[in-house]
Amino acid sequence: MSTLYYVLGSGSRISFHDDVSVFVLHTGFLFLLCFFSTDCLGRRLGPRLLGRVDDSGRLVKDFYKILNQVKNEEIPDGVKLPASFNHLVSEMKNNQYDARTFAFMLRAMMEKLEREIRESKFAELMNKHFAASSIPKSIHCLSLRLTDEYSSNAHARTQLPSPEFLPLLSDNSYHHFVLSTDNILAASVVVTSTVQSSLKPDRIVFHIITDKKTYAGMHSWFALNPASPAIVEVKGVHQFDWLTRENVPVLEAVENHNGIRDYYHGNHIAGANLSDTTPRRFASKLQARSPKYISLLNHLRIYIPELFPNLDKVVFLDDDVVIQHDLSPLWEIDLQGKVNGAVETCKGEDEWVMSKHLKNYFNFSHPLIAKNLDPDECAWAYGMNIFDLHAWRNTNIRETYHSWMKENLKSNLTMWKLGTLPPSLIAFKGHVHPIDPFWHMLGLGYQNNTNIESVKKAAVIHYNGQSKPWLEIGFEHLRPFWTKYVNYSNDFIRNCHILDSV
Repeated sequence: MSTLYYVLGSGSRISFHDDVSVFVLHTGFLFLLCFFSTDCLGRRLGPRLLGRVDDSGRLVKDFYKILNQVKNEEIPDGVKLPASFNHLVSEMKNNQYDARTFAFMLRAMMEKLEREIRESKFAELMNKHFAASSIPKSIHCLSLRLTDEYSSNAHARTQLPSPEFLPLLSDNSYHHFVLSTDNILAASVVVTSTVQSSLKPDRIVFHIITDKKTYAGMHSWFALNPASPAIVEVKGVHQFDWLTRENVPVLEAVENHNGIRDYYHGNHIAGANLSDTTPRRFASKLQARSPKYISLLNHLRIYIPELFPNLDKVVFLDDDVVIQHDLSPLWEIDLQGKVNGAVETCKGEDEWVMSKHLKNYFNFSHPLIAKNLDPDECAWAYGMNIFDLHAWRNTNIRETYHSWMKENLKSNLTMWKLGTLPPSLIAFKGHVHPIDPFWHMLGLGYQNNTNIESVKKAAVIHYNGQSKPWLEIGFEHLRPFWTKYVNYSNDFIRNCHILDSV
């Protein structure tokens, strides 16, 4: 048996009298580099350590053989494993482990650590999903206080807009924006950023649609904080005569169907085989189960021509956007007879946002999907859309949307899972005019590594994804682009500690 020397970084050396035990001290570092692969461990370990001695070839072969022997051996239930690499080294010395026992114990430790990391990742994703789906206490406070103000303060109930401005709500020489939301703080940021970025703020008309429970608070905010010189109208869904059960039967079914409600509001872990999926796929599935996707407010965009029968063109905005440039030129874009001016999302390099085709949204193993759609067709984005309502009224977009929603309900959501975009991708087929990506930058709620310079240049930045800027899970370096439009001197904002929470 030969004596081997392992030379330390300082120049000192330690001798070992077991040919294979020389691997012990270095293995802990190598297994981290190799990320739980015993094959990688052997490849990395042999050349770096055994190359220093004359019989390195034999040792490499021996170690590969040992690794292969223990790789497929069953690890007994309840086997006691060292708590750390240092404990393993200590046990090896105290119990005089041979190389085979050492390799087996190391493999068991690595697999245990891999399981724990995997479980931790899934737990992190679940916690993030719950955080994204919940309403922060500060925002709930804002809504409650403003609702109370509506009942006690006559100024909070002031008509919006003032009677003399009512004719402008249907004046097509103005620039009309539509926003559908139940988030008062987010709505205030959208309106404020649009007005402050505009070269023609006196030509802006905002139509804000909210639900019945939020209406009083939303009205209070804009009555007490006018966006002058822009005009703001606030309406609840209950105030639109057209929104009857007869006109929206599919959405009524979606909101009341027990199976659908369980899918979006139920236990997202029950019945899931986490060992059969990756964290990324799991995150995607959780995103698809956001309760917002069965909200009437989320589907209202498909009814804009009926809700605003006197308007010819509008820009539709999601509530998680910030406007950074004047949007007046959008009304000058020639849509060439198309209905929807939108940014395409298949021309980018990132995997999360700007590389989307229909195959990313639909189940092409379903015969109806395979028959009617092209998996490689480019997708487009909601969030900032130019809608030519005059052209829209001459199409069957709404009927197509309803028809495919019914089919997906019949198939128990096996055609697609994710909200309002998939049926819209079908309904607007042939009616979309691509616009310059400058007008709409996506992904600020998905990607921590978003390019800041690109964010600064974009006309509209969109925090689509779970990490909304008003949530604690929002990305810190991207949040200032949103918070700069929050009025922290406002009494309601201060009393609800909005500043503290973000």
